[in-house]
Amino acid sequence: MAHLGLVAVVVRDYDEAIAYYTDALGFELREDTPRQDGGRWVVVAPPGARETGLLLARATTPEQTARIGDQTGGRVGLFLNTEDFDGDYKRMVAAGVVFEEEPRYEPYGAVVVFHDLYGNRWDLIQPV
Repeated sequence: MAHLGLVAVVVRDYDEAIAYYTDALGFELREDTPRQDGGRWVVVAPPGARETGLLLARATTPEQTARIGDQTGGRVGLFLNTEDFDGDYKRMVAAGVVFEEEPRYEPYGAVVVFHDLYGNRWDLIQPV
């Protein structure tokens, strides 16, 4: 069966993005390979993730730079599932992650919206 392998997130700088996603969000650096064009192939993923990861893609054109932090037109575009909502929420708050609301407990699960380093909106969610 096919699966979604990577989702590209346009970033300003590889190293600052790696630091944010690994330190603040607790992701693992899965790959950081130099490319012949001077770029890098950088993949991060939550610990234990088997299929989907984030490709941190450095902006190289004015059009790409304009999209940093607003790849989905202001909507929540990325969903980080957790099995320890309260623990992950507290760890992320302590790491300086910006949350735009207090956690909510909905019929579908616990959820809170946060912004990544660039302003992309995410849900931290623990499904029922």
